Amino acid sequence: MEALSMRKLGARLGAGATSIYWHVSNKDELLELVLDEVYGEVRIPELTEPASWRDAAAVFAYGMRQAMLKHPWMVPLLGVLPSFGPNALAVNNTLMTAFEEAGFTGKTLDYAVGAVVSYTLGATTPEVTWLNMVARSEAGADEWLTNLMRQVEVAAADYPDMLARYSTEDFSDMGVAKSLTFDFGLVAMLDGLEVRLRWHLDESKPPDPSSASPAVDAAVDAAGRG
Repeated sequence: MEALSMRKLGARLGAGATSIYWHVSNKDELLELVLDEVYGEVRIPELTEPASWRDAAAVFAYGMRQAMLKHPWMVPLLGVLPSFGPNALAVNNTLMTAFEEAGFTGKTLDYAVGAVVSYTLGATTPEVTWLNMVARSEAGADEWLTNLMRQVEVAAADYPDMLARYSTEDFSDMGVAKSLTFDFGLVAMLDGLEVRLRWHLDESKPPDPSSASPAVDAAVDAAGRG
């Protein structure tokens, strides 16, 4: 993204940089528009029943992950540039509506949708970063991974159990491994949200959305003091 300039873009399009400013005011606005085009690739189908909120969440998660892998340049822009374009808003509205019709309301609705979005972006960003590093290296993916594992063996020498576990892993297809990891995390999150939804709909015992175990509470307090 740093290499992108209005002058270079104008030359690529066979027009001057001044011509581009007739359509956008600056580079950031241009990137916002392009980013919103990517959101347009994430298609969430219309829902037919409240129970399909899980389907909507899964379609969003897999669609967004695919878009990030297809357009790795967008990852550094997420959270930096606002996503208020028509496509981004449409995706968010469809997801919110699916959760709301299922019974999520108030802060629980906000937290639930936010959890799905945060998981999707957070789980995919390291994968995109890894692919970018491999692409920039002179070595192929296999050689790059072999070199990485050598570094792990040195760095984790004091953790034999960890090294033993790594030695049994099959890293021959990192794409499949990353996909399975993403699947596991997404299903686990949706299972947890489904439990939350049942509690939320049972007014006799509504849990505090921010409730956690004493250990988690202590970690949160420590982070706050830091």
